[in-house]
Amino acid sequence: MRRSVRAVVASPLSRGAAPGTGTGTGPALTLNHHLRLRRRPAAWFHSTTATANTAGDRSEAAPSRPDVVTIADIEERRAKAGPLVAMTAAYSDSDMFKAPTTGKPKAKRWNHHLSSESTVREPCVLKQAAKHLKNPGLISLGGGLPCAEYFPFESLSMRVPNPPAFSEAATRTDGIDVRIGKYDVAEAAAEYDLSIALNYGQANGSAQLTRFVTEHTEMICNPPYADWRACLTVGSTAALEQALRMLCERERGDAVLTEEYSFSTALETAAPLGVKVFGVKMDKEGMLPGDLDAVLAGWDVRARGGARKPHVLYTVPSGQNPTGATQGKERRREIYEVARKHDLYIIEDEPYYFLQMEPYYGEGKTKMGKEKKEEEGVDGFLRGLIPSLLSMDVDGRVLRMDSFSKVVVPGSRLGWITASEQMVERFIRHAEVCNQGPSGFSQVILHKLLDETWGHEGYIRWLMYLRAEYTKRRDVILAACEAHLPREVVSWNPPAAGMFHWLKVDHTLHLDAGTRSILEIEEDIFDRCIAKGVLVGRGSWFRAEKDTDPTEMFFRATFAAATPENMTEAIRRFGLAIRESYRMG
Repeated sequence: MRRSVRAVVASPLSRGAAPGTGTGTGPALTLNHHLRLRRRPAAWFHSTTATANTAGDRSEAAPSRPDVVTIADIEERRAKAGPLVAMTAAYSDSDMFKAPTTGKPKAKRWNHHLSSESTVREPCVLKQAAKHLKNPGLISLGGGLPCAEYFPFESLSMRVPNPPAFSEAATRTDGIDVRIGKYDVAEAAAEYDLSIALNYGQANGSAQLTRFVTEHTEMICNPPYADWRACLTVGSTAALEQALRMLCERERGDAVLTEEYSFSTALETAAPLGVKVFGVKMDKEGMLPGDLDAVLAGWDVRARGGARKPHVLYTVPSGQNPTGATQGKERRREIYEVARKHDLYIIEDEPYYFLQMEPYYGEGKTKMGKEKKEEEGVDGFLRGLIPSLLSMDVDGRVLRMDSFSKVVVPGSRLGWITASEQMVERFIRHAEVCNQGPSGFSQVILHKLLDETWGHEGYIRWLMYLRAEYTKRRDVILAACEAHLPREVVSWNPPAAGMFHWLKVDHTLHLDAGTRSILEIEEDIFDRCIAKGVLVGRGSWFRAEKDTDPTEMFFRATFAAATPENMTEAIRRFGLAIRESYRMG
């Protein structure tokens, strides 16, 4: 059976807060801020009291969250306000969509961390002028907004999964047919349409999608300070480049700390900016707080090639790329306290946060079976998530990057950051003259899917589905490693989140270890892999300090896309390449 969603049902909703107050007054009301609930498929919708597992045994420096925001709270807030009216290029602020923050402290100021480039940025005068478009009867001759009449798109149609039946097969037979028209706001009582989305907008993104990600962040992380903000981005790679330019500059000799093996694109982003990157040692839970503290406490500018003591930390806490390591709750708290001790500003990159998995116990088995997972429900899923660094950030020293790339579609090039009001304002000033915000196509499509069609509960159920699917894939690659790799030279820790499996190959047991370098042996194995028809990542690609000699050898495999059969075959070929290089019988 096919379902069609074309118009929406209006029902009143909650008013958002004024910037920094959470009281529901102030500039945010220039949007006539109101919200509308969506009618969900009766087969799966129910009220929930979902909670994120960010409470618990916090230290005094990082106390537990004073409250928890639930899906029911968000629905109730929306029901008290009415429809969201946000027309072309409308100004918005994520603070409009938050619950009251009474009793929470304000974030610290980070002027001393900002680069001179960021400090001198001024608001874009044309973007600021768009605030006047709300005035009744105003005729605009001021902005270069094209006429929507000449947009060659009358409508977009798509079929999407009908929660909780998310599989491709179920979507083909029982999916929801969704249509987005050019003038749905005027003709179909909708909040967002093509005439608005495909025109110029604000650099921080549309009010419609900003509302959704703000509520989502509040529900998952609920930062413990008052003046946090969210801002849409053109994906996390672009967000990282902007953040590094905000915080670092070559002339000051700035440096960034990260895991000793880090996301290669992040390293390649920093290099052209003249920002040096230094690695912190890791174990199976990722970055070691003790080593982070020791590196900072013993920092020697001369020994570090003129780099001053780092004031920025870049980390991927969940399913770290490339190692697959996941920081536990205590590990994250310890890292945060080291950051406070040394006044580090943290860039928390969390594309894999919702792909946290159950422990692996060998032979393709996890601790929790499929039936138990299905019984877990939204509440249990959210309670089981490891707390984010953002959720324990009492200072406002964390800029968290979220992305739809790994959990919806990477081609959307759409994500968001969450940080203090000061830092988000600086980020927006950069975006105004850099990319002018995310694609309107991406924003309206994801709004239609996540907000109008699925809602928060449907999206969480989608994340639960993805977590279960990637867990199955992880178990396949681990079982293949157990079956086909020579354990006398290859070892690994089962990944607890994400999409990557990190394999350590003992170079000291190679017959040429005394005459060839680690990089030469690594290259030999890599070339043999290619010859046998399998591509794996060389560990050296991900080394934070490439100008030093490696002391260990690793390879990265991903279980994200290949079929189970192809994954098993690829690992078999990888094992053959290792045996051949090591001249094993």
